[in-house]
Amino acid sequence: MSPTAGLAQPRPPSSAAPAPAEEAAPAPFQLDPRAAACVDSARREQLDPYVAPAALLFIDDPEQETTAGLMISREGIARISWVVLLVLVLTVAVSVTLSARLVRPVRALTDAVQRMRAGDGSARVEVADSGEIGRLAVAFNEMSEHLQRLEEQRKAMVSDVSHELRTPLSNLRGWLEAVQDGVADPEPERMAMLVEETLLLQRIIDDLQELALADAGRLRLSLGLVDAGELVEQSVASHRLHAETAGVELSARLSGDLTLVADRGRLLQAVGNLVGNALRHTPAGGRVTVTARGAGEAVVIEVADTGEGIAPEHLPHVFDRFWRAEKSRNRRTGGSGLGLAIVRNLAELHGGTAEVAAEPGRGAVFTLRLPRGRVPSGDGESGQG
Repeated sequence: MSPTAGLAQPRPPSSAAPAPAEEAAPAPFQLDPRAAACVDSARREQLDPYVAPAALLFIDDPEQETTAGLMISREGIARISWVVLLVLVLTVAVSVTLSARLVRPVRALTDAVQRMRAGDGSARVEVADSGEIGRLAVAFNEMSEHLQRLEEQRKAMVSDVSHELRTPLSNLRGWLEAVQDGVADPEPERMAMLVEETLLLQRIIDDLQELALADAGRLRLSLGLVDAGELVEQSVASHRLHAETAGVELSARLSGDLTLVADRGRLLQAVGNLVGNALRHTPAGGRVTVTARGAGEAVVIEVADTGEGIAPEHLPHVFDRFWRAEKSRNRRTGGSGLGLAIVRNLAELHGGTAEVAAEPGRGAVFTLRLPRGRVPSGDGESGQG
């Protein structure tokens, strides 16, 4: 068969047939089915080298039991169960141990706080932890010690105040009742003694008031330019008679620029307290020297004596209120016990410091270090505290 066999041949136009009025549309070209099959076969032969083989998809029968998979015996299941149980037990044990270790110091802190609230000032916490809880325990112990120390000072101050006020009041009451009952006559010497006891009461009350004002920050300073040399000479002159009566040599030494900004009255009171304290603790034949010198931006005032000195264990308490090295509280060797405390407060009000250096049997040196400062604007008053 020729390649063109089976193709539809167009019929030649007939010369006798009349031409239609409009030209008819050409009929679509169609292949014979056998020719189309031959064309497809030829195309497959050309594309076979470029076509992948067919993939076969196998689907198992759901009713057929499969033999593939993980088969675990009963012993394996038992071993896995024991391992899981052991891991759980270890996890719980470690969690409980860590929780107890973390909670134990917190519980100790809570118990200490409750004891402190109940009035036990000695409550302390012992924690070996060096982390945040350990630092919290250290801070709590420091606070507890500070509060206990303040409570002890408060109790001691109440006892000291009552002691200091009771003695002169008892003397006044006894002599006044004796005069009232006619047992004693109001002689001039006796009246002078009663007046002295009254002045002692007045000094104690004034000192307590000044300390209370200083603690509350309400002690006002009238600041102005002060010549510390002139102030020291005035203080020495006012104690000259007392020194001569006690047989003590009292002198002043001045050097450098001694101008500073201070409250003259308060500073004179502080220097006077130091000089009076030195005279009380210096025996006859001794010497008290008051030195004032410039030291850069500060003025230093020193009161040195050749008296009995101070033991090393007593030095930290020298400026405490009502403190005396002699527990007998003999007024022959001590005043009200507030003078040095006032000196320290006045020095701190001026922005300075008060220090002491002493050895037993070799005297003591009290030092006031005061900044020169500047004159404040306005009325010159300051409410430093």
